[in-house]
Order: sequence, then structure tokens, then C-alpha cells
Amino acid sequence: MKAIFKREVRSYFNSPVGYVCVAALMALYGFYYYQAMLTSSSSYISAVFSTMFSFSMMIIPIITMRSMTDDQKNKTDQALLTAPVGVTSIVLGKFFACWCVYFIATTLGGILPAIAMSFFSTPAWGEIIGTYIGALLYGAAMIAIGVFISSLTVSQIIAAIGTFIISVVLMYIDSLASAISNQFISNIVQWLSFNDRYTTFTQGMFSISSVLFFVSVAAVFVFLTARKVESRRWS
Repeated sequence: MKAIFKREVRSYFNSPVGYVCVAALMALYGFYYYQAMLTSSSSYISAVFSTMFSFSMMIIPIITMRSMTDDQKNKTDQALLTAPVGVTSIVLGKFFACWCVYFIATTLGGILPAIAMSFFSTPAWGEIIGTYIGALLYGAAMIAIGVFISSLTVSQIIAAIGTFIISVVLMYIDSLASAISNQFISNIVQWLSFNDRYTTFTQGMFSISSVLFFVSVAAVFVFLTARKVESRRWS
């Protein structure tokens, strides 16, 4: 897994993809932090993360779109599958490489400006750290979904569009739940809401159930991706 992880991270930063994703999120975070400073709302920096939330969901499809499609397109997947490494290790290496790019972008863009602001104001660190952890967990779940979708196609564009559509659905699933008249089905749809669980973190609260939910979603889709890749080994 370690070798796969290193190879994938290196490939992101040997091409413009990694730098563009990191730079885009850093620039957007910087802009909204600047707006927070102009409005003297440094104690409500969680609003920055809330605004950045949508942009992050647009960046994740770009990060994950090539994770599995490149090997299929370049016919290097068979070499990977015959290497002395398990399929799960291959998928985990790719998943953590994608998450590493997202982690770097979120950390540099979201935390460094808050540290700079702490020299002349008092940011609400509870909300900042809570929202930061929530963003990383939400991102991990979405990245796992994106890697899975990438394993279903050889087209990066289709993988990106598919991941983006699912991210939009998950962002607005709350509205769908409220529109369903059947209470039982509505409760199930509401339970699947990523936003409800993410909102807990934006309030500076650490929810074990929300952590387990995001980790479980990531684990399920890593498992599904591994099974999909495994099926190609015998096809």
C-alpha cells in the first residue's frame, strides 16, 4: 500500500492536477477569510468553511477522476493486479493519495489563515477545529465514493461528472427528505444526510456517531472498489 500511495501522490504533483487543486482551494479560502476580516467576523470563521464546503465538493471529483481510470486507460491495471500486493492495498493506496491532496489543500487553505489571524484577533478555535475535522471526514467519504465511481469507467470526464452529481444529491438530500410524505422513508433519507452530520462539527461539537458514519461510508466504498477491481483480475 505504501508504494502505491507514494506513486499516486507523486503522480498528482508531477502533473498540474495536484497543484491546481491545492492552489484553487487555498485562493478561495484566502478570499473568504479576507471577507471575514473585513466584516470583523473573525469569531465566526465557521462561515468560511460553510461557504467553502460547496467549492470543496467541486474539487473532489477532479482529484478522484483519474484515480482508477488512468490504469485502465493506460493498460497498467493488469500489471498492478499481478504485482505481489493485495487488491485492497492497491485501492487503499489510491484512496489515501487522493485524501492526502485534499488534506494538504484543506489544511493550508483553512488552518494557516486562522493561525495568521490569531496574532491580531481571537478566532473561535473550537468551531474552526471542529469544522476542519468535519471537512476532512466528509471529504474522506466523498473521495471513497469518487474512487469507486472512477473504477466503473475508463473516462475521467464521466468519473468526474458522476462524482459531482452524487455530491450535489448528498448536499441537497435534506430537501428531498422533507418533500417525502411517507415518514418512514423520509427518516431513512434524512439519516443518510451528510450535511446534518457535518453541521454538528461546524458548531464546535465532536460527534462519535458522525465520525463513525463518515468512516463507515468511506470503508464501504473502498470495499466496493476493491471488489470491482478484483472482478477485473478474473475477467
